[in-house]
Amino acid sequence: MSWMQSDVKLDEFVASLSAAEAPSELTGPLLGVWYALRGEWQAAHGQVQGNTVECSWVHAALHREEGDHRNAEYWYRRAGRPMAIGEIRAEYLAIAAELTMA
Repeated sequence: MSWMQSDVKLDEFVASLSAAEAPSELTGPLLGVWYALRGEWQAAHGQVQGNTVECSWVHAALHREEGDHRNAEYWYRRAGRPMAIGEIRAEYLAIAAELTMA
């Protein structure tokens, strides 16, 4: 994995979703997931413009949520992952779990 935020625990990450602002230690793709789980698509999208597989994975999920499956497929390929199926929240939580190494 080229990017990880190991100082953040998954349970703390999930608990922070009800806060008014993102925790200061969240950056990059994990911050993108934080915004996505709060329904802040544009803010999430802005956080995952980097050129890492983790950013690509979050980017893919965002476009899947948006319904832009062709674009999502492109980003899943860049992330080296198959196109996800199922509930989008579950995918975001799986991404967060991997990024935090829960």
